[in-house]
Amino acid sequence: PPKHWLLLFLDSVLHHNIRFCFPLLLSSISILIGAPKANTSQPDITEGGAVYLCPWSQANCSIINFDKQGRLSLSCLSCVEFKSHQWFGATVRSHGNSILACAPRYYWRTEHDTPFSDVTGTCYLSVDSLKTFVEFAPCRTERHGPAGQGYCQGGFSADFTKVREIFVGVSPGQLISATTEEIVKAYYPSYFLLSVAGQIQTRQMGSYFGYAVAATDINNDGLDDLVVGAPMFMRRGSNGRLEELGKVYVYLQRGPLLLEPSRSHLLGQQAFGRFGTSLAPLGDLNQDGFNDMAIGCPYGGDDQHGLVLIYNGHDGGLMDTPTQTLSGQWASSSFPDSFGFALRGNKDLDQNGYPDLIVGAFGADKAVVYRARPIVSASASLTVQPTMFNQEEKTCELFTGNETIAVSCISFCLLANGKHLPSHLGFVVEVQLDSVKQNQKESIRRTLFLDSQQPSLLKTLSLANGQRSCHDAKIYLRAEEEFRDKLSPIYISLNFSLDPHASVDQHGLRPVLNYQTEQRIEQKAQIQLDCGEDNICVPDLKLAVYGDRTEVYLGDENSLSLTFNARNEGEGGAYEAELYVVLPPEADYSGIARNLTCSYEAENQTRYLVCDLGNPMKSATSLWAGLRFTVPRLKYTYKTVEFELQIRSKNANNSESEVVLYELQVAAMADVILQGVSLPDKVIFPPPNWSVSQSLREEQDIVSVKGGTNLPRLISFPVVQVVTAVLWNKPDSLFYVPVWIIILAILAGLLLLSLLIYLLYKMGFFKRSDPYGTTMEKAQLKPQASSEA
Repeated sequence: PPKHWLLLFLDSVLHHNIRFCFPLLLSSISILIGAPKANTSQPDITEGGAVYLCPWSQANCSIINFDKQGRLSLSCLSCVEFKSHQWFGATVRSHGNSILACAPRYYWRTEHDTPFSDVTGTCYLSVDSLKTFVEFAPCRTERHGPAGQGYCQGGFSADFTKVREIFVGVSPGQLISATTEEIVKAYYPSYFLLSVAGQIQTRQMGSYFGYAVAATDINNDGLDDLVVGAPMFMRRGSNGRLEELGKVYVYLQRGPLLLEPSRSHLLGQQAFGRFGTSLAPLGDLNQDGFNDMAIGCPYGGDDQHGLVLIYNGHDGGLMDTPTQTLSGQWASSSFPDSFGFALRGNKDLDQNGYPDLIVGAFGADKAVVYRARPIVSASASLTVQPTMFNQEEKTCELFTGNETIAVSCISFCLLANGKHLPSHLGFVVEVQLDSVKQNQKESIRRTLFLDSQQPSLLKTLSLANGQRSCHDAKIYLRAEEEFRDKLSPIYISLNFSLDPHASVDQHGLRPVLNYQTEQRIEQKAQIQLDCGEDNICVPDLKLAVYGDRTEVYLGDENSLSLTFNARNEGEGGAYEAELYVVLPPEADYSGIARNLTCSYEAENQTRYLVCDLGNPMKSATSLWAGLRFTVPRLKYTYKTVEFELQIRSKNANNSESEVVLYELQVAAMADVILQGVSLPDKVIFPPPNWSVSQSLREEQDIVSVKGGTNLPRLISFPVVQVVTAVLWNKPDSLFYVPVWIIILAILAGLLLLSLLIYLLYKMGFFKRSDPYGTTMEKAQLKPQASSEA
């Protein structure tokens, strides 16, 4: 058999309907297959199990006679051992010319009349390429019974170290260790109970500690380290209950047989996933100098079909988090779950220079081979020159020496190398001029563009292994009115990845990037501001607010006009300066009074106005403007209504003004007119013995009853009025008229009558006659005239 073999757990049904559920050793020449339910030539033993040797290129397998003895050991007639259904071959491990095979369900009893037997397990070791065999049964001792050997069942797992030290896993949670030399030296065929000098063991513990064990040099110090699985480890959860999560322990070897617990104790993340059921050293997958590890979690995953987690090594043990998670895509209803129940790795099956991994599932007749792809170590650089963009100075000198009108230039380089790579590697490179702004909702600013008028550059590159490729481009800044944010840094980013459409290598595989590769790099640039040499503006924002009323009334529309004065008294401009007006729930925005552009917005239950004050609002700016509101939704429980106003800018320093609260008092007002009938309904003026006052000129001056009741600040009745009709008293006797006035009036009347008669006379009023004249005049009329008349 070859010196370098690969171990594999497999569960299948092969020749003669034999179930194979056990490890297998694989190389380019031969395979060792454990068959725990195989029948052998051992007398009086049913399905004792076996180990087969199978050439890799052929289907013919031959059994290996680790043990030829039957049911009763001739060397101890008083001892009875039982090898039927012992699962010999359930564990098979190799290291160089040494091969170990175990039967974890082997059991025995010391006396014929003993009512019980002890399941102790046993192993057989060959150190000379399967020529001779010795037995190693660390749990078969004189301490029999449930309190003794019944709690020591060896052979569930095993592995070798570089110094030929064997670690054997013991159920339910123990490890026993001894060197191959000590085991061979202690073996005597005539002795049934053997004591191995120098054997060490851990204290008995639960959680099936030791169910899986693997030895490999994780920290690259030349000494094999030990990884131990405890798939039934339990931890108390946040609810106080115990959760079975599984755990994997890492022990670093600091000296011969001196194991030190590492900080890398890995805990399963899913209850009942049985994390740590299987372990497989993988070798150095990512070519970083540290060996990696595969850990099986056969009942993990969203569907509980099983997972295999890949952990990379480092100088302190294993990484805390997996770098890759594998799931069984072939699991179906015809096959049981438990993908990852068995693992073997650290062997380059396809000879591409990288170790591969084989994954099996309990009860399945197939295994999955995961071929490791070549690892590419790649690095990129990105340069922006200059990093301060000034629209007034549009000069940029490329490395070719050409002058342009661009505001800046970018240059990016890509370098790739690795072992066993194709001759050329394909990369996809994307340069984004306005990448996602940090800590803001906006995604792209659209501030810069390239010759293509686009804000990004997408390029496919082909690099030879170890080659460095560089490219450059010009950057242009959009017009000032086309973007708003002038303060925030402009993040120019570069992302690269392997071309997914590149051709495969000679092994049919595409390479992958090292998981530690930084695939995104970013540079920062600024827009030149009118803020001095340091390009930092420090405004000093002031706000004053005036209103046309101080009270609002219940039940009224309450129109309100607010006039404000916004000033910047600082040494620099306030960029993206805006007036924020938070409206109280009782108020509505009705319009702009003057000189302003505003937008109405709402966020959750808060309504507010945002009014543009300038970008920038330059130093020494003083702006007057006004806003109109109504306050129609008042309640009697309110005493005041407040408007909150503030100037805000995007400057990093001194970006806001003081908050100004404009407060309105809430009042209630009613105008009441009381009308009625007075008794008496008339008042005769003047009363007897009354003299006329100079202040009385009209009837309404006589009686005006005014009054009312005032509720301070809240309710007022300004006028309550009762009006009674007032009549002047008329005396019964006539007033005396002097005689001369009467004579004068008669004479004036006669004079007026004489004048009228004279005028009528002059007008011929008194000379009127019969329209047909006298008889003589009638006779003289012509016949025609007479007939017409």
